[in-house]
Amino acid sequence: MALSKNIVFVDGVRTPFLRSNTDYNDLMSYQLGSFAIKGLLDKTGIDPNKVDRVIMGTTISNVKTGNVAREAALSAGLPNKVACHTVTQACISANQAITSAVEQILAGQADVIIAGGTDCISDAPILFNKPMRKKLMAAQKLKTTGEYLKFATTLSLKDFVPEAPAVAEFTTGRTMGMDCELLAARYGVTRQEQDHFAVRSHQLAHKAHEEGNMQLELVPVSFPPKYKVVDRDNGVRGDTQYDKIAKLNPAFSKPHGTITAANASFLTDGATASLIMSEDKAKELGLTPKAYIREYAYSAGDLEEELLLGPAYAVSKVLEKAGMTLDQMDVIEFHEAFAGQILANLKCLASDEFAQKKLGRDKAVGVVNMDKFNKWGGSLSIGHPFGATGSRMVAFTANRLIKEGGRFGLLAACAAGAHGHAMIIERY
Repeated sequence: MALSKNIVFVDGVRTPFLRSNTDYNDLMSYQLGSFAIKGLLDKTGIDPNKVDRVIMGTTISNVKTGNVAREAALSAGLPNKVACHTVTQACISANQAITSAVEQILAGQADVIIAGGTDCISDAPILFNKPMRKKLMAAQKLKTTGEYLKFATTLSLKDFVPEAPAVAEFTTGRTMGMDCELLAARYGVTRQEQDHFAVRSHQLAHKAHEEGNMQLELVPVSFPPKYKVVDRDNGVRGDTQYDKIAKLNPAFSKPHGTITAANASFLTDGATASLIMSEDKAKELGLTPKAYIREYAYSAGDLEEELLLGPAYAVSKVLEKAGMTLDQMDVIEFHEAFAGQILANLKCLASDEFAQKKLGRDKAVGVVNMDKFNKWGGSLSIGHPFGATGSRMVAFTANRLIKEGGRFGLLAACAAGAHGHAMIIERY
């Protein structure tokens, strides 16, 4: 293993993940982040004064809380002396937050770091278009009534048309759903395969809730004015059946597309937090970690062809760095952006041709054993707050290793910009 000293994941928590525009509708991202950080402090019992840094991932920034990590940390009761910063790398923002924590600890810049992520898509900023923004900026210099009246005559109805954020690739202009349609077609992933995988995700997530496995990381939250207790993900549908979702119309490529509302992850609000430190520091503080962070890797690819293939590239890279094989992994967790994306990546990992042409390997990375894969559901069912999911995946992987008696766990995710991330952890 390449890391110069043992870095550990002590524990991780998350708020319940909720479909956007439901119970978190009136909250901001920093508030969700605050719930997660406070939940982590309560669960681990760590003295807030021992925390050196807070790093949070986010994707939908609110201009009022540009450094959402700072606002979340202060709201959670951490001391002013704790330095905080926010990172953004689309769907692997929390992954980046955690690995940034690892690197700061290895560099001797900090001993104890809280890393995670938060996104409240319900509070996504709605902007004026560029011409209107230019007019409004210029209007700040106006002083007299006459100047304001003259300014008013320059406005038209089209200036007031809102510009909502889009889940689309800036460079290509395509939505991620369209990219998944192209990916599924390229690798021969059928609608039937995607729908069956989506059913699997919901049923496994429901089972994990019923068996108490989700409660290993969930922290209930309540907030004014009603103080309703939110203690469960509200996107999981245990009664999801193939026959029902097979009737849904395509969402991105009509009428013959394969991506639907059921086999794609939904817009989600939520937050996560993980406690990261060196093994020596954990012993000093009397904490028992859940896992060692052994190795990680990032990848970036062709935005036209490989937008959602990050896991295939990053998994190959991290296994090579660690000197390990896919068969050595006891627990495997992939971020489920789309069922089609998952199935295409699994096909690529199992392909000798892909390995030779794209990965510089003689043979395929390997066939993923589905008995090890996303056994508690995934983003298709649990939900996917863009900036927070990576920390949820680390906690899932560690908790599954403990419950299942495994040793090594692998997690991987794709992200906008054709990025990928993969990490290997070892049960403590």
